[in-house]
Formats: sequence, C-alpha cells, structure tokens
Amino acid sequence: MKARLLLVEDDPEIARVVRDMLSREGYEVTWATTGLEGWEDFQANGYDLVLIDLMLPEMDGFTLCKNIRWKSDVPMIIISARKEDEDKIEGLHIGADDYLAKPFSLAELKARVESHLRRWWRYLGVQHKVQKTEYLNGLIIYWEQQKIVLNDCEMSLTSKEFSLLQLLAQNPGRIFSKSELYQHIWNQADAEGLHTVTVHIKSLREKLSDPVKAPLFIQTVWGKGYQFIGEPL
Repeated sequence: MKARLLLVEDDPEIARVVRDMLSREGYEVTWATTGLEGWEDFQANGYDLVLIDLMLPEMDGFTLCKNIRWKSDVPMIIISARKEDEDKIEGLHIGADDYLAKPFSLAELKARVESHLRRWWRYLGVQHKVQKTEYLNGLIIYWEQQKIVLNDCEMSLTSKEFSLLQLLAQNPGRIFSKSELYQHIWNQADAEGLHTVTVHIKSLREKLSDPVKAPLFIQTVWGKGYQFIGEPL
C-alpha cells in the first residue's frame, strides 16, 4: 500500500531532505510551507500520516495539530527544534502521536513513520465506519452524504453549517470558542469573523429547532463558546 504523507515544514533544507528520503521509501509526499497551507492541504486530500513542525508561519504547529485531530485520527508526528518538556507534553496532549526533536536521524524518522503507519492501517482494518448517527429528539446525521434528518424530515444545511455541526458532534462535550470555530471552518487564523460564526450557529439552531434557553443539541457556554450535547441512541 502506497501511503500518502503530509509534511508541514517551513525550513526548505530540512523539508527537502525529509521529503526526498520519504519519496525514496515509496511514499507520496505533499510539502506545505505554512501551517495554514498545511491545514488547507489536509482538508483537500486524504493522508495516512502527517509530519508537523511547531514554529510555522500563519498558523503554528500546535494549532494545526488541534485542527487535524478534531477532524481525524490520522497519525501525527511533531518534528521540532523545541526540546523543552513542556512543548513535548503539550504536543502529545493536543493529539500528536509522537515527538521527534531536531536534529534527528533520517533512519529514526523512517522507523517511526513505518511504526505509526502499521498501527494506522491495523486501526483502519478493524474500524467500523459509521455512516450515520442517531440521537434522541429525532436527529440523524448522515456523515458521508453530509445531510441531516430531523423528525423524519430532511433539513437543508449549507456546507459551512454542516461543517460546524460535524465538528461539534464529533467532539461531544468539548467547548469550542468562536475563534476556534472560525479558524477551523473558515481556514482563517485571525478573529475578524466571529460574527460570522454567531450568524451560522443561529441559523443552524433554527434548522435544528434547537432553542437557546433549553438546548437539545448545541449549548452555549457563556463566555467560552459552544458544545454539542446531543445524546446518541
């Protein structure tokens, strides 16, 4: 099986050496030079493993790791010159599977990539791919078709509304700030679009018949953001 890897590294010398080594090993490697470019590449294509530097322009490596982990269980390896224990702990805490400090040997990187890919393919082999999830109060989310049914009626959602619902529902109980939602869904690293998030959440609630004061699916956590509270059947 030919694995597809995403390398997010702004140092061209390191990136070329790593990319060339992995390509020689038979991997298909996409190289992104900024965190935002890496996030856009990840959303546009399917990857089997991601290699991420921490000190990236436009979107730092920690933020990129969080965005990817909210969306996918794909293996992530941090490769960084930052050797402090705090950075390693934070990287692993937000969802990275491994942390390799620069400078590192290509042989060690190759071995770690192979190890994580073996685990990933085993996971995919036994994973039951859920096509839909049913919740109390009549909500059904069809993940592949990107549609929802509420009380036996199909509801029309925009792509951004479905992406918001998907992110919240696939991370139940986690509170997302408006800036995190804007950054994740609209691919923007700044906070100028927070009103856009508010408008889309309001529209999504209306389509879900979900009152703010007694929510069934999306709860406002005042001063913090939003979380999904729907109960699966």
